[in-house]
Amino acid sequence: MDKKTIVVVDDEKEIADLIEVYLVNENYNIYKFYNGKTALNFINENEVDLALLDVMLPDMDGFTLCKTIRERFLFPIMMVTAKVEDMDKITGLTLGADDYITKPFNPLELVARIKTQLRRYTRYNQSDKEKDNLEIGIRALQICKTNRKCHLNGKEIALTPIEFDILWYLAERQGKVIPTEELFEQVWKEKYFDSNNTVMAHIARLRDKMEEPTRKPKYVKTVWGVGYTIE
Repeated sequence: MDKKTIVVVDDEKEIADLIEVYLVNENYNIYKFYNGKTALNFINENEVDLALLDVMLPDMDGFTLCKTIRERFLFPIMMVTAKVEDMDKITGLTLGADDYITKPFNPLELVARIKTQLRRYTRYNQSDKEKDNLEIGIRALQICKTNRKCHLNGKEIALTPIEFDILWYLAERQGKVIPTEELFEQVWKEKYFDSNNTVMAHIARLRDKMEEPTRKPKYVKTVWGVGYTIE
């Protein structure tokens, strides 16, 4: 099995070194950078499997770096923030991050989350030849589970693994209102907490990619106080 390449971007050398120790122990290739520009140059020239970005960087903030990476790449991005405000987390997720962790963090929890994201991305990129060519069509929306591609009005939409999983889960249950808690636990495979805005942020990003109007979306609709549905 090929070793996965992880980019760590954090201007606090001690933290970057600590992360490196734990990830090298898990047999990952680690490349550390202390500013956004050099990290971005590396990412543009090399194959990367996951990026771990600190929000506070000397030359650009981690949100800007995340957004720039997302313009070209779909590999998982995790944000590391020293702030606990929900807005920071929502901002990162809306701009394209897949997960976040707050300092100070337990290195073992960080490793576990990274493994989860890498497993999801690996499944996303593998073609499962043993499965049927599963497809769902809802008006102008076409979703194929085998190659994990989505087309709207004949145009392909580049979705991250999590975005695809959300859309597929809702589409499979067309007409049914899916509670936010259920959607989170089925897609993220983690326990849901009431203050968790992760689903909302990812739904917003999904709608943006589908060019859905915020007030009256045609496909992914919000049922306030309950969850989401595709009618």
